[in-house]
Amino acid sequence: RAGGGRRAASRAPGAHNICCLLTRRAHGFYARDAGVAHRKNLGLLRKIICQESTKFKNVWTTHSASPIAYERGRIYLDNYQCCISSIAQEPRILYQKPKCSKSEKIEDALLLECPLGEMLPSASDYKSSLIVLTVQNWLLRLSADSGEILEKIYLAGACCKFRYLSWDTPQEIMVVKSAQNKLPAAARQAGIQQSVLFYLAVFQVLPLSFIGMLEINKKIFGNSVTDVAVSNGILIVMHSMGLVRLYNFQAILEQFMEQPFDLGHEFNWNGQVGVVGKYPFGLPYNIKITDTPPLLFEASSLENAFQIGGYPWHYIITPNKKKHKGVFHICSLKDNALVNNTVTVTASGRVVKTRFNLLDDDPEQETFKIVDYEDELDLLSTVAVTQIGADGKAHLDFHCNEHGILLKSIPLLESWDVTYSHEVYFDKDLVLHIEQKPNRRFSCYVYQMVCDTAKDDECSSHEKTERVFCKKGGRIFEYI
Repeated sequence: RAGGGRRAASRAPGAHNICCLLTRRAHGFYARDAGVAHRKNLGLLRKIICQESTKFKNVWTTHSASPIAYERGRIYLDNYQCCISSIAQEPRILYQKPKCSKSEKIEDALLLECPLGEMLPSASDYKSSLIVLTVQNWLLRLSADSGEILEKIYLAGACCKFRYLSWDTPQEIMVVKSAQNKLPAAARQAGIQQSVLFYLAVFQVLPLSFIGMLEINKKIFGNSVTDVAVSNGILIVMHSMGLVRLYNFQAILEQFMEQPFDLGHEFNWNGQVGVVGKYPFGLPYNIKITDTPPLLFEASSLENAFQIGGYPWHYIITPNKKKHKGVFHICSLKDNALVNNTVTVTASGRVVKTRFNLLDDDPEQETFKIVDYEDELDLLSTVAVTQIGADGKAHLDFHCNEHGILLKSIPLLESWDVTYSHEVYFDKDLVLHIEQKPNRRFSCYVYQMVCDTAKDDECSSHEKTERVFCKKGGRIFEYI
């Protein structure tokens, strides 16, 4: 440059690293290892999130008379009939379906995402979809972007009512669980005994295929069974008086399956002739447990409160006495040794100390309400609340998972009532808070990551945009 002067430049933090990364990617440095680029991208995102100039701004708020759900950048309203994308600068409606009848009501839903590196039979399988369970025992796979029905499976007739969806192995094995099977009052008064408590239907996903249907029977698992769950290949059976027993679910499927069946194929089963997964026959009960499976592990915990995880493996229980409510014991799965009664073990193996006794006796002090681990960014997130009078103030904090150092604090502008139910999601550049108030009133607050500018600093809280969705005449209107 003439005169030998040096040109001053203003560069955003991390801009140099981002430019280098994009240049190297354009030159094919990561052509054979997309994982390297992905890890570098996440590292850059973590730096951008935690830098001082990055703020999270409340860009959108909505209220609803029905539950609000969130799944990977999509907000669902009106019993999943309305889907809103939260990825855009301001949330926008992706699709809105007509009001459904009570017989079409959705009981539960799971987001299904395409596996990487696998050949799938249908082009629609490569896009995200939503698995929903209706009140009439239909299992539907819907397009996550349009709500279009891609697949329909009929589970069973009136003999059982399926209510819950969960993952055994996330994005691989799905379990559909019925409500607890109860006899009519007249049958109970007549002394008729009900031995089958729950039904479980198990599916492999993408492509959606039927593995088997089984019963949870008192004659096999005991008269004191109160609930059941499946997670990570483990059948978890809960009993009255706080007993929790664990069994190898995969071994149960292999040992007690009488005959495999494929969806859409004709079957002749116990005198029934029909098509697997079609109305009115549904699915056959092809897994019949005839003997109690080998017990893997058992523990006693107040109200069956039991969690397992961490590295190495640990489990969390509450001592099985009412006076110990709010006390948590973390024990090693290897030898049942108590680690500490005031810690939580995260999925990464970190031990997080918390103070549960402050929740009731000293509400004016700051207390933890939510503790979570963000595995992709390796951040420990906590929601801390200070309750003063009728109003509470909360903030979402990010800590270094390695050393526990506070890296970022995000204030939540709305008041936080500790007596309400709350969910907080942190999804890359988005923070979402769903609140359930009394009388089935729900609110959703969306915060997005923005650069701190002078213009933003001048904005006052009353200038923020609030969008409210109201339903009239079967249509949803957006008010500003």
